[in-house]
Amino acid sequence: MPWQSPISPGYSWYEANAPERPEYPALPGSVETDVAIVGGGFTGLQAAYNLASKGVRVTLIDACRFGDGASGRNGGQLGTGQRWSPEELEGSLGFERSKALFDLAEDAKKYLLDFSESHGIDIEFVPGQLNVCHKKSHEKDYRKSVEIAASRYGYTHQSFMDRDETVSRLGSMRYLFGIRDIGTGHIQPMKLLVGLARQAALAGAALHEQTKALKITQAGGKVSIETDKGTIRADRALIACNGYIGNLEPVTARHVMPIRSFIGATRVLTNFPDVLPGGEAVADSRFVVRYFRKSQDGRLLFGGREAYTADNPREITAHIRRQISEIYPSLADIEMTHAWGGSVGITLPRQPFVREVMPGVTSIGGYSGHGVMLSNYCGKLYADLVTGNRSDLDLFKELDIPAFPGGTRFRSVLLFLALSWYALRDKF
Repeated sequence: MPWQSPISPGYSWYEANAPERPEYPALPGSVETDVAIVGGGFTGLQAAYNLASKGVRVTLIDACRFGDGASGRNGGQLGTGQRWSPEELEGSLGFERSKALFDLAEDAKKYLLDFSESHGIDIEFVPGQLNVCHKKSHEKDYRKSVEIAASRYGYTHQSFMDRDETVSRLGSMRYLFGIRDIGTGHIQPMKLLVGLARQAALAGAALHEQTKALKITQAGGKVSIETDKGTIRADRALIACNGYIGNLEPVTARHVMPIRSFIGATRVLTNFPDVLPGGEAVADSRFVVRYFRKSQDGRLLFGGREAYTADNPREITAHIRRQISEIYPSLADIEMTHAWGGSVGITLPRQPFVREVMPGVTSIGGYSGHGVMLSNYCGKLYADLVTGNRSDLDLFKELDIPAFPGGTRFRSVLLFLALSWYALRDKF
């Protein structure tokens, strides 16, 4: 019987299409370790793998099963750079820091692809991404972005698409122009997650599912993590929960907001050869981004709904099908075989939150929808930091990530109002 996540609604096509998902035992009781990790997604598992590979004792726990959070259920698109464009970051941080963050993201992309290839993990990588726009007023900015990426950042894999090329590559009349990026692509995230967990276990990390962290304290140079199965005592700890931090760590909870995101999968598009004929992934210019791509077997995977509370919609497919029909009217009645959702973590400036929240305890999350490659790389960078190697994690630590206004009580309401305003602007 398919596993139904207790924290994320729906049964995903990723899970249906992934190899058998191994189960890892719950924490057997209280333990001592060098590094404790809370969260079995990309960040936590990459940290566990890289630490264990260097002989560090690692104990990782997850409240549910690995892949129940965003790492196993996301849109699968890698993207390029950070959530902000290089020119936006440059205007805020200056060229030197913007370039360093751009280069870090390129290193993250390379690391993910190299890691998968070297460990024989079939992540179904398909190259190509189309960033498309529905507003004529943005054309100058899109053209300029391609030029800046090439001339100032040395990234020559992008090209501007006019209306005709955009229509041809999408098989849709909905968008006016866009940017084609052949230096990135998309993956099957659950396959990466399953393979990564297997490699972490083989490296010697102690991995435990169905073990909920209840409280984290620090005293006498040791970190204690109280769980529902026992207590973990460690020299240091990593909190890698992204959108599922809950009340575990107050500082992180004030800076990282969980939002719900939903995806649907259609039946195989055997009779629609014009839909994404090149197999690229697509992300559009709306503030609440619509993102879609084809699976390896020819389904359309479409994400375009966000919700700013922990509630789950009673019916996911109807909303997603409506959005599909706006872009592809011929698919208005297409059968939806899977629909699922989950939480991702966002920050107010849509940049990652990396901070030592108490002595010996680092929290990493808030990837803001740009986390497939960054989350993997941040786990690796954390391990580098712990083992005394050079680490670029400080580039994220130095970012100014303010807390959401309104505290934990009113922040959801204020965020809902703000994002509803931006969603309204998308229509005009």
